[in-house]
Amino acid sequence: MAHQRKKGRRHWDELTGEHTLGAVGQAFFACLFGVVWVADTYFLRYTTFLNEYIPSIIRIVLGVAFLILSGYLAGTGLAIVFGAGRRNTGVIREGVFNYVRHPIYLSEILLYLGLLMLSMSLAATFVWFMAVCFLHYISRHEEKLLLARFGTDYEQYMRAVPMWIPQLKKK
Repeated sequence: MAHQRKKGRRHWDELTGEHTLGAVGQAFFACLFGVVWVADTYFLRYTTFLNEYIPSIIRIVLGVAFLILSGYLAGTGLAIVFGAGRRNTGVIREGVFNYVRHPIYLSEILLYLGLLMLSMSLAATFVWFMAVCFLHYISRHEEKLLLARFGTDYEQYMRAVPMWIPQLKKK
């Protein structure tokens, strides 16, 4: 058990780190989005008038697709970063990290977007936009840390892999 703790702690120490407000900010936006989304979607219904113009089948199909993609990105991204099979401490280029540089943050963005598609709440869309700006900000901060730690290796990764939107055709 003590060996497992040391091994797990060592793996945690190998991570470069995140912005000091990263976890708190994500929790804040998750709570704020959840409260606004539930209140506007199910009770107040002040800004959900777009539901009358966009057919339910389109909203449901898009919403569920975004939610599934979000779950896939989060699950595979977290498994790669924190999984037991990870051996090196270099720049991660495998799996979803081969397509976008921040798949775990992108999964959070897509989770909110999936819920937005289901309700079309403009109030929650405003919170989503603020959360996207926050995630972009902390991602840029983390990239500075990664550049400082991995140098040209991370620069090459940044040139080859887009930050948020995957390329359909690889170079």
